[in-house]
Amino acid sequence: MYRTIHDFLNDWKYENEATLKVFKNLTDASLNQKVTPDGRSLGFLAWHIVITLGEMGEKAGLKVIAPSEHSSIPINASDIVAAYEKAGASVESEVKEKWNDAILPELIDMYGEKWTRAATLGSLVKHQIHHRAQMTVLMRQAGLHVPGVYGPSREEWLQFGMPAPQ
Repeated sequence: MYRTIHDFLNDWKYENEATLKVFKNLTDASLNQKVTPDGRSLGFLAWHIVITLGEMGEKAGLKVIAPSEHSSIPINASDIVAAYEKAGASVESEVKEKWNDAILPELIDMYGEKWTRAATLGSLVKHQIHHRAQMTVLMRQAGLHVPGVYGPSREEWLQFGMPAPQ
């Protein structure tokens, strides 16, 4: 749980950049990649991350610039990247401008429950991490480069001239 806005913004900066790193390796053709025929596609997961920034932000009283939660999944990966860049920057500016450390313990209505503002920020970050991890599995299946997020990916070990750990 976050005790200061500064702590959230530090985490957000890293997680936002990590998500962009993953998104920028998507291709238009890869957006349809699924584990099973009835599973969520890579494009769905990426778009879900984007629209949740606005949807969750709105429930928390922030005006995050993001596509509607009912908007269609773009067919171009570059459109998903552009929407995420705008929404991610908007989350940062909205929290920085409208919230302060003193209100983080306040309870707000989130999905029929009472969450602290701090827990809401934590959930926003964890939600993104969760779906980004799902995306990396689909990216491997689609034959895409998977960037390292919390350490080198298999491809990056090779770029460092080292064998990937077995």
